[in-house]
Amino acid sequence: MNLHVELEHHRNTLIVRLSGELDHHTADLVRLQLDESIQKGQTEHLVLSFKNLQFMDSSGLGVILGRYKLIKSKGGKMAVCDVNEAVYRLLNMSGLFKIMPIYDNEGQALSGLEVVS
Repeated sequence: MNLHVELEHHRNTLIVRLSGELDHHTADLVRLQLDESIQKGQTEHLVLSFKNLQFMDSSGLGVILGRYKLIKSKGGKMAVCDVNEAVYRLLNMSGLFKIMPIYDNEGQALSGLEVVS
């Protein structure tokens, strides 16, 4: 299976919707797409929606943590939402939820980051 990435800017927040599998085969592509979009847009905050993400491995964690550092260095905030049980376990075991919040859906994530219009 492959990965589909959908990017949407909402005010100063980049919403990233991932579908499929975020693994060592797709991590570099995602990294490049996110970095390009963050650098060229007026992106301060980042929301990662995993609603349709079926699988993630440690390469995916690396992508998330790298973007977290990038957003944090710009003074922004980052959150994840719509996480299924398998991906939740990986994120929880990695300690990711100690540095960024998790929300049930995009609307709550935007509210939590205080970027709702």
